[in-house]
Amino acid sequence: MNTVKISVIVPIFRIEKYLPKCIDSLLNQSFSNFELVLIDDGSPDNCGKICDDYAKIDTRIKVIHKKNGGLVSARKEGLKNAEGNYICFVDGDDWVDKFYLDILFKLAEANDADLVVTGHFREFDGKIETIKPKMVGIYDEKELKSTILPTIIYNGEFCEHGISTYVWNKLFKRELLCSILFDVPNEIVMGEDAAITYAYLSISKSLVISRIPLYYYRQRHDSIVKSIENSKTEYYRLGLLMNFLKSKLLKVLDEKNLKEQITYYLYSQILVRSGGLIYDEKGGIIFNPFLNIEPKSKVVVYSSGSFGQHILSTNIKNNFFDIIEWVDFDYHELNIGGNFVNPISSLNNVEFDYLIIATINPSYYDWIKKELGLMGVDEKKIVKINTDVKEISKLLVELGFDADFKFQKN
Repeated sequence: MNTVKISVIVPIFRIEKYLPKCIDSLLNQSFSNFELVLIDDGSPDNCGKICDDYAKIDTRIKVIHKKNGGLVSARKEGLKNAEGNYICFVDGDDWVDKFYLDILFKLAEANDADLVVTGHFREFDGKIETIKPKMVGIYDEKELKSTILPTIIYNGEFCEHGISTYVWNKLFKRELLCSILFDVPNEIVMGEDAAITYAYLSISKSLVISRIPLYYYRQRHDSIVKSIENSKTEYYRLGLLMNFLKSKLLKVLDEKNLKEQITYYLYSQILVRSGGLIYDEKGGIIFNPFLNIEPKSKVVVYSSGSFGQHILSTNIKNNFFDIIEWVDFDYHELNIGGNFVNPISSLNNVEFDYLIIATINPSYYDWIKKELGLMGVDEKKIVKINTDVKEISKLLVELGFDADFKFQKN
């Protein structure tokens, strides 16, 4: 009889600086009936040795060394070697509260839940922000189908998810997870978490969402995004994800509703990774989501996150805007093509035509817009992003996505 209650799977690649804190937080759990499955995904640094050293001092640890194959393949390898009735994932550069597993397990057992979701903390530059789920509650199969699934990817606000994509703040039933994770294509390298979480929910019959924050997500200074070298490769990969989601969710959702949800999700991913402006192969602009901005306008970009970084990288190549400043309240040292992020106070020293708040999260956009208004920034200069579903649908067809969201252009 299986006595291991929870298997914690930690995919590991190039995170030796952060890995000990992650492992220590798991070994220090108040809940003891678990195993820790460390997957060294061919990491070229010292991660493999760190894992082996820990395994020598705690028998709950399993270490799997494998050839690098990406996050999906690492998670699959972990699941193959897991013995627990429940599965949870932890990223190797994050850490968890001492009572993380204990609370997850109690919530699952008390409610016979197929999935448990918790809140989390976002750690950045030494500051901790609490992130709580919006749809807190206990849901049975009927409520899942009527309330959760119709807003699972898109809750009516561009682009907010009804349920967070992350796998790392959740507890899964092993048997159900096996029927989903092994179907996820290894080639999906964007939205790997969404592929698992949303497909898993399509076969779940019970869900618990807790507001208690127990997981510490580390947003790292060194996570500079890579610029897109081949847009067709990016679109193909996104198409794999969207088509996989459609194939799973179409079994439980109305086709019209599902199409709208995936359309907005796909657009948001293209928007962020393209830096907003979308070009054809000859360098002509197919789509400009920044309403009213004309070429060569003097522009300030707010946010040093993924979207902001892609806006900078794309503009360095195509020089559509004259980006005169790059700012963030979460100011830290970051340099892209000679452009440095500066504190928000630097806005007092520049004249500009427009300011782009580089986010697809409407709540965050509204908050930043309010803060900028308090600083005296003219709200007429703050740019809104085009979220018209008809225009977005036309764009996706022009880019080469078919009705099943597969990318068809060679």
